[in-house]
Amino acid sequence: MKSTEIYPADYDSHGRLKLPFLFWCVLLLQARTWVLFVIAGASRGQGDALLALFYPDHDDFWLGLLPGIPAALTFLLSGRRDHFPRLWRALYPLVLLVQLALLVWQPWRWFTGEALSGIGLFLVIADLFALWWLATNRRLRACFSLAQH
Repeated sequence: MKSTEIYPADYDSHGRLKLPFLFWCVLLLQARTWVLFVIAGASRGQGDALLALFYPDHDDFWLGLLPGIPAALTFLLSGRRDHFPRLWRALYPLVLLVQLALLVWQPWRWFTGEALSGIGLFLVIADLFALWWLATNRRLRACFSLAQH
């Protein structure tokens, strides 16, 4: 049997496919600037230093907040996806597009003068894996389809 097959245990008590755990991790990866923003806000006096470490250019920080918006919307609608089927279905290509943009953004930052770093390299690898997983996971695609499961 393939690991991409869908099993009865993959359904919740309402008969909907459960979203894979890795999907929540991808949403956190897409909302990474928001996560950093919350951590910086919680760290009080060291928040500015933390933000400057990851985003020396403040414009990059504000741009980094944009990919987190579809991720947050997807998270919020995940439990109510039956109530907004068209919007839910439209979120899958949007999440894919955001992941592609994140994959391109980090190397673009390097080509425009930001120093190559271990964190940046890790993010590119994580973004590449996330894009591959989003595009190839059958169960995830089925979670976004309009067909009743």
